[in-house]
Amino acid sequence: MTAATLTPDRYRWVVVFAAAVILALSMGQMVNGLAVFFVPLEREFGWARGDVALINAAGVAGLAVGGILMGRLAPQVGTRAVCLFGAAVMGLCVIAASQASALWQFYLLFAVAGALGGSAFFAPLIALVGNWFAAGAGMALGIASAGQALGQGGVPLVSAMMIEAWGWRGAFMGLGVATLAVCVPLALLMREPPAPASGLAGAVEPLPTPLPHRTVVALMCVAVVGCCTLMSVPLMHLAPLMQGCGLTATDAGGVMVAMLASGILGRLVFGRLADVMGALPAYATASLWQTLMVFGFTRFATLDGFYVYAVLYGFGYAGVMTGVLTSTRALSPAAKRASAMGIIGAFAWLGHGVGGWQAGALYDLTGGYDAGFGVALAAGVMNLAVLAGLMVFIRRAGAPAAA
Repeated sequence: MTAATLTPDRYRWVVVFAAAVILALSMGQMVNGLAVFFVPLEREFGWARGDVALINAAGVAGLAVGGILMGRLAPQVGTRAVCLFGAAVMGLCVIAASQASALWQFYLLFAVAGALGGSAFFAPLIALVGNWFAAGAGMALGIASAGQALGQGGVPLVSAMMIEAWGWRGAFMGLGVATLAVCVPLALLMREPPAPASGLAGAVEPLPTPLPHRTVVALMCVAVVGCCTLMSVPLMHLAPLMQGCGLTATDAGGVMVAMLASGILGRLVFGRLADVMGALPAYATASLWQTLMVFGFTRFATLDGFYVYAVLYGFGYAGVMTGVLTSTRALSPAAKRASAMGIIGAFAWLGHGVGGWQAGALYDLTGGYDAGFGVALAAGVMNLAVLAGLMVFIRRAGAPAAA
């Protein structure tokens, strides 16, 4: 039996797992894959850490801007076409980065890779997965999100190994070729769910929220700035923090894998919690977890300590992204999910870029990471305040769908 002959109920899982692999490779590079390139680039070119961190910020800013466009474009031209375009752009940009020698070249290449590459995957694929499931979407989105978590751990580790073997230029070349070889074939598997008239999975609209859709999107945008500003700090700076303690890049990559492997389970668990207790409460629970723990990373100096703490942090932190995805789905009509995810995702990526940049800039200013991780803690508190307000508004209006 081939993918083309599978029934819709079975084919939707092809979409889920193909999306998970695409998100693993693409978001693993765009979200935090540059972390292991910080020190090699600093050593070769003498650039400040804040300037190098701005490369990642340029990429996620591109994700933010491009996500709005791709979220609106995918329902019109089809997710498959958008993903094929994104795979080509991203792969070629990363290959070109292997030949770059100036900061502006890195900024430009990663901004384009985010705006026209990674953005073609995130919002369109998440919306597509959600639309395939009338029920149990939380678990499906958790699986897709878990793929992203796997990539965010695996890509830095593999990149660190490639840097040791081939240098940073060879590592970029390898990542770019892998993007083309893996993402293009998987993008061809993307298919829209059956039309509502068929009565199959993906045909049923979610329960509407009593709040205006624009109000919900606006509040979610503010919330994700906070949670993503927080999460980007350990994602981007845990590796250089560990290297500053005398540990190797491979050691740091191993800790990242452990943290994000724990996050795979966390994303699945919080996806299931979203189905059971509601999307917003599950999102708030994960946000509280990462807020309480984020500053603790600055208190460790040994490899064993980092491993234990990263695993504990990773389980709860990972549920945040699943919470964003499930909450957006639960609060958005099916026809508006891709565009809503694109807009909310734009603010999430902007928060991620700001968080990663500020920690690098404050490191240059203070010579340490306490201030940067302190800003992350404050951003988490802001996120929790907004989520609490949103849940109160929805409950007072009498809608249990997401809250």
